[in-house]
Amino acid sequence: MTPYLATLTLSHFRSHRRARLDFDGRPVAIHGPNGAGKTNLIEAVSLLSPGRGLRRAAAEEIIRRPEALGWKVQAEIAGGHLGHEIELTAEPGQPRATRIDGKPSPQTALARLLRIVWLVPSQDRLWIEGADGRRRFLDRIALSFTPDHAEAALAYEKAMRERNRLLKDQVGDARWYMALERQMADSAVILTANRRDAISRILAAQEGAATAFPAARLTLDGDDLPTPEDHAAALAENRGRDMAAGRTLIGPHRADLVAVYADKDMPAAQCSTGEQKALLISLILANARALKADTGAAPLVLLDEVAAHLDAGRRAALFDEICALGAQAWMTGTGPELFVELGARAQYVAVADTGGASEARIEPAGAE
Repeated sequence: MTPYLATLTLSHFRSHRRARLDFDGRPVAIHGPNGAGKTNLIEAVSLLSPGRGLRRAAAEEIIRRPEALGWKVQAEIAGGHLGHEIELTAEPGQPRATRIDGKPSPQTALARLLRIVWLVPSQDRLWIEGADGRRRFLDRIALSFTPDHAEAALAYEKAMRERNRLLKDQVGDARWYMALERQMADSAVILTANRRDAISRILAAQEGAATAFPAARLTLDGDDLPTPEDHAAALAENRGRDMAAGRTLIGPHRADLVAVYADKDMPAAQCSTGEQKALLISLILANARALKADTGAAPLVLLDEVAAHLDAGRRAALFDEICALGAQAWMTGTGPELFVELGARAQYVAVADTGGASEARIEPAGAE
């Protein structure tokens, strides 16, 4: 069975002083006025996967003000991982702590319980802004297929930070670099292989798919160093140039995801705003289809304010695809009319601001 959140409980999480919601696995349509706290709900869900969530927020930023008591997210997983419980907490001034079934666990363990993919408005400019956002987007896809991707990324970043410190300090002794460069090289090859594998899976999921959204051709632009030995040698050769720059100039942290609107043979960056959004939705749906084909279970799909950018026909097509996948999709919008095509196929959550705190409640399908 496809895993889904059966319960979600929040305590002092951003605008939510307290919330407990029960779900049955259907898509979740969250509606309410701007600023009511809709995105905060799906941000809490996004933190049930490794990383800093869909807003990339530090633990301290999430604490509800003015109380500043620390925050807690609790979730029960049903379906494919029946009975598992996740608890995330952060006290003021402390990093986020993760417990699975009552036991302290690393964040990376979350990826083995739930696969989560998301699309948020900040990604609308993905194709026209810097490569850093596109790398993060691709790494989220790679992580959904390969949970160990997060560990390789952390190992690479840790070793690179230490190497960059040596470079800034103008350390010239090669012995200080060799072990770090080998650690970077080992992780770099894993990261690149995972990224290329993720792209291949997305492309395969687009082939012959019955979808109303356009297909994209994807490539990874960057240094192609197929073995750790090749990468370590390149880092050693580049030390002088890196020292002059004060940072590492080659490696997977410099790669870029390149997308082309397939039917028009047009780079994504040159497409209209609507076409760019449609490409992003297409890739998220392809990611979900590929995961279901690979694992037999659809991921959780988080779509913040996506319905407002689609006409009624495209909205209906999106909802049909989500329901066909059997995914518990969490979608936000300003009003229930944006989800009318879902009907009884979804659960509805109304969110409102009451006295400076968000209140969330399950509503019957189609309730106004």
